[in-house]
Amino acid sequence: MIAFSGSPLDRASARRADAAWLAEQRAHRSARILPLWQLRPFVLGAGHGPQQAGFVIPAVAESMAGPDAPWVLLGLDGEAPLFALDISAAADPQTQGPLAGLGHFEELRGLALRGSLAPAELAICGQAKAMIDWHLRHGFCARCGAPTALVDGGWRRRCAQCGADHFPRTDPVVIMLASAGERCLVGRGRHFPAGMFSALAGFLEPGETIEEGVRREILEEAGIVVGAVRYLASQPWAFPSSLMIGCLAEAKSEHITLGDDELAEARWLERDEVRALLGGSRREGLFLPPPMAIAHHLLRAWAFDE
Repeated sequence: MIAFSGSPLDRASARRADAAWLAEQRAHRSARILPLWQLRPFVLGAGHGPQQAGFVIPAVAESMAGPDAPWVLLGLDGEAPLFALDISAAADPQTQGPLAGLGHFEELRGLALRGSLAPAELAICGQAKAMIDWHLRHGFCARCGAPTALVDGGWRRRCAQCGADHFPRTDPVVIMLASAGERCLVGRGRHFPAGMFSALAGFLEPGETIEEGVRREILEEAGIVVGAVRYLASQPWAFPSSLMIGCLAEAKSEHITLGDDELAEARWLERDEVRALLGGSRREGLFLPPPMAIAHHLLRAWAFDE
């Protein structure tokens, strides 16, 4: 399973505008809240073994939150309403207050890399982080600049001054592996660790199809002309809130010309090389993205014809 996918929750989108129903869910005997501190979800268990998302009873989480702290209804787990709440107003909840000594606030990327959370819980934590992050970034109206207020269980913000509604955003990103025969194209971004190569990626632009975005990005970044494009899979990516759209592409040219300053280096890898690298080889210091990244799954699908 691709990391951050597979949430089991019923998002209850048809009921979120019902204020009375939301109040009932907040007061439900089974309601639980996932606290986030500085966008780090609360987790139970040590970092070297299995962990669990640290859902707590509402009174505990709410006692650590500021008066206007963003919250969101994540969805229903059976009859249990699950929420996320920003408690960044707390000075240090790991050592002070009701959660001290019970768990840890951990950065989401590290949790995904270790694979210490069950896939479903990782998906829920990703949703929580993306939504709280959006609220923290959108406290003011983009139309008139006035403060906005949280409504619909955290799935909308409304401006009291001009009446504009603002909804959570998801930024579409194409991530693609181009291949020519027994070779595939990989690149090393300027911010990547030394030796790490991955599939190329870039944001979709307005008025552009997925296929057009794939062809444009590969041409801009590596000077490679691409023909057919095939969708493979997607991945919610809460850093801060993107949807990675994974594709395989057929290259029509092979001469690499770095173009838009995104890449420090690009190269072709043989299929056997990719198989070895995915198996843990560090030939010439090269390595590929870990299983938490959709790039890993693109490379594996191509290398093993999955």
